[in-house]
Amino acid sequence: MNRRFMLLGLLGFGLVEPVLAHDFKAGELRVDHPYATPSAPGLKTGAVYFRAIRNRGAQNDRLLSASTPVAARVEIHRMQMDGDVMRMRAVDAVDLPAKSEVKLRHGAQDGHHLMLFELNAPLKDGDRFPVTLRFERAGTHAVMVWVQTPRRIGTASPTSEHRH
Repeated sequence: MNRRFMLLGLLGFGLVEPVLAHDFKAGELRVDHPYATPSAPGLKTGAVYFRAIRNRGAQNDRLLSASTPVAARVEIHRMQMDGDVMRMRAVDAVDLPAKSEVKLRHGAQDGHHLMLFELNAPLKDGDRFPVTLRFERAGTHAVMVWVQTPRRIGTASPTSEHRH
């Protein structure tokens, strides 16, 4: 039997998962590689990051809010160095200028991420969950987030290698 037909048959019966692209289109925006880090046992908070959100359009946009069924609430946070101290504060939105990209990466000393509060259960390596993003111009779009353990400095980062 032809391998292609065998694979299609297995996909149809749910015995093999298809490999899906890990970026999402939202109008003129491309949400690239949404991921979360595993949460520590006992903590009720987590975080979601993106390799980048690219605005390919001619008009500015903004990420206004997010929600997910795995947490009671989601806030947009900004990390910023204040002298020798890293500060994290909630912000109203993330600006997405036209023809540009904004990185929302783990470990960035100056950047944004989504903070998850009151998690229903700890985030475990390999889990997946949906997050709904609300943009000023592009509207509301759901993306799938993969939970993955960050790599140590000097090795491939979770944003440079797809492990799923």
